[in-house]
Amino acid sequence: MIRIGIDLGGTKTEGIVLDRHGNQISRRRVATPREDYAATLRTIVELVAGLEASAGGGRATVGVGIPGIVSPATGLVKNANSTWLIGRPFDRDLSDALGRPVRVENDANCLAVSEAADGAGAGCGVVFAAILGTGCGAGIVVNGRVLSGRNAVGGEWGHNPLPWPRPAEGELPGPACYCGKHGCLETFVSGPAVAVDHKAVTGETLSAEEIVARAEAGDAPCRATLDRLVDRLGRGLAGIVNVLDPDVIVLGGGLSNVAMLYDTLPPAIKRWAFSDRIDTPVRRAAHGDSSGVRGAAWLWRPEEVAQSI
Repeated sequence: MIRIGIDLGGTKTEGIVLDRHGNQISRRRVATPREDYAATLRTIVELVAGLEASAGGGRATVGVGIPGIVSPATGLVKNANSTWLIGRPFDRDLSDALGRPVRVENDANCLAVSEAADGAGAGCGVVFAAILGTGCGAGIVVNGRVLSGRNAVGGEWGHNPLPWPRPAEGELPGPACYCGKHGCLETFVSGPAVAVDHKAVTGETLSAEEIVARAEAGDAPCRATLDRLVDRLGRGLAGIVNVLDPDVIVLGGGLSNVAMLYDTLPPAIKRWAFSDRIDTPVRRAAHGDSSGVRGAAWLWRPEEVAQSI
């Protein structure tokens, strides 16, 4: 009667075991084998085996969050920034490899489920949960249920254009995106995008983590890079407020750990949103980088566990 959740990220793959009450039994993290589909499947199978062993050897249900979605039309992965998954029957291949049913959901939807249940969005009717990591995705939960949409693209704000672009700052047509278009939000507000922006302005090659650390230590060019991030996030999230008007915005992913966002983003959103008053709270994911993997485990409800394994 245990559940395993797997969060397949662009650089790391994490697994968690939850008991029937949702308490963590074990948690492990390994590197994601980029650009290698077969190795990705093997990594998850080995991770599941290790997690089951750590929980006493019982057979568990498996839910997986991926940076994309399985298309309802084709049964193949689409819209994944981990591009080696695209066009693959990932859920079926993993089910065959594990010898049991698996449930696969967008990683941002997993984040939203977890945070709406008992995290930063608990008690809220409409939760918009965004991942700011290797890519930029989001999930929407309404009254406890994921809003995937007819075409399974609900929440894909990262592949809308950056609103109100400024040509003088290189925002139009904007950087090329792996999806084939230019100027997607993901090319401005993901971790790698912050590093690219900083290099374009300063000529200095730094990771997003290094930029944040230097900005917090008083480095002016790095702080300017984060100010541009806040401005762009504010414009992007104002578009969400104008369309969805959620009760709360929850941030996950590596950039969600930037403390300044929670003071600077609300006024940045207010500057662009179409209302006389904007009081939408912006909160860090309460479960931190465990939220997505917890949500993946919860893709199986407790009453379903015994019947599925």
